[in-house]
This record gives sequence, structure tokens and C-alpha cells, in this order.
Amino acid sequence: MDPWIYVLAITIVPWIELRGAIPVGILQYGLDPVKVFLAATFMNVMIILPLFIFLDWFFHIIEKIPLFDRIISRIQRKAGPYVEKYGEVGLALFVGMPLPGTGAYSGSLAAHILGIKNRRAYIGIASGVVIAGVIITLASTILYESLGFLLNTL
Repeated sequence: MDPWIYVLAITIVPWIELRGAIPVGILQYGLDPVKVFLAATFMNVMIILPLFIFLDWFFHIIEKIPLFDRIISRIQRKAGPYVEKYGEVGLALFVGMPLPGTGAYSGSLAAHILGIKNRRAYIGIASGVVIAGVIITLASTILYESLGFLLNTL
């Protein structure tokens, strides 16, 4: 099967996303790092809008359950001032951390719970995806080049 299909498929897996797809594309398949970055980042950013639609629908349903309504209200009340202060920048930094569980899925969920409007959240999450993509691409490329150098000197 075409390695690009694997890269794109891994990119849409929640909590793995481009953090797993970029190293697979570069380290396992030896694909061009710039093309892997562009493909994985584009796919990861494209996931955000359907996530917003799903979360709007899903939260509309669970907000009718008293327990969830109280939990969501409490999170919004406590985090609201911080979200207003840092907004997209804080969201971008959270999503941009190249760690599992800090990608577009968790960023969209956090933005929804914290009451960040979709347009503002999209900017922050997309920026964070690009930041994470750059970091992971650089790290994977350096590792790929280092391993190649070591194998050639042995």
C-alpha cells in the first residue's frame, strides 16, 4: 500500500495525529520531510472543522444531563478569565507542544469546554498544529540524517 495513505491515516487518529504521522513518513518510509510536513499538517488542520460540528452537536445533547451541565459550567467559570486573557495564544501553545494528547482533538475539546468561539479556536488550534508539525519534522529529519550518517560510518 502507498506510504502516503499510512501517513494521512495516522494523521487523523485522535491523540496520535501528526505527532505520529510525520516520524512514520520520514523515518519509516524515507519520504520527503517537507511533503510529509505539508500533507500531515494540512490533514490535521482539516480535521478541526468537523470536530467543531461534532462537539457542538454532542455537547448540545449532554448539556441536558444535569451532572454534565454542572461540570461544564464549573470548568467554564473557573477557566473563563484565563481563556479571555490568553485566548488563541494559550490554545496554540497547548496544541503546539509536541506531546501525545495535545493536538487538534484535545485542543478542540478544550476550546469547546472553555467556551472559546469556533473562529478564535480555529486560529489557535491551527497555529498550534503548524508549530507542532515544524518541531516534529525538524526532530524527525535530524534523527533520520543522524541515523544515516551513523549507518554509513559503520
